[in-house]
Amino acid sequence: MVVQLETPTLNSNRNLPYLVTGLIQVFTSSHRSFFTTVMAQALRIAGQGTPVLIVQFLKGGIGQGYERPIQMGQNLDWIRCDIPRSIDNAQIDESEKVALQKLWAYTQKVVSTGKYSLIVLDELNLAMNFGFIPESEVLEFLAQRPPHIDIIFTGSQMPSSLLDVADQITEIRRSHQI
Repeated sequence: MVVQLETPTLNSNRNLPYLVTGLIQVFTSSHRSFFTTVMAQALRIAGQGTPVLIVQFLKGGIGQGYERPIQMGQNLDWIRCDIPRSIDNAQIDESEKVALQKLWAYTQKVVSTGKYSLIVLDELNLAMNFGFIPESEVLEFLAQRPPHIDIIFTGSQMPSSLLDVADQITEIRRSHQI
């Protein structure tokens, strides 16, 4: 038997005696092999009926900009930056910078609509660290988001400003050397 759970949104017809406040979570690690853990969590939540959006800011190479999201089931949309490669340093060309800024603008717009209850922002922190997206814009975005939306940040080198506003911080580390 499969059970679908309905999550309250701002546009919901249900009158709850309280508003469920969304959390800001940070998953960070010095190595880059932990995203599958967060992806599994997003798939599980989407499978329960909660609308989820995954945005990968520095991954490209598969022609998957915000105009062409991959839909993984009826409740999970996954978008990447519309660039021909993955970005791993601050050296990008103008077209990559424009694509990254368009993805950031789209993310802010779609989050403000309240369509999704969980947003995974993969490596947005590195885009901030590289100087592509201003830290002040990200902090303002978090402050202005609809109150029911959970935000998950994933990536290494998490800025202290994001750690300071996080409700939960999970540091993933290896317990032994490989």
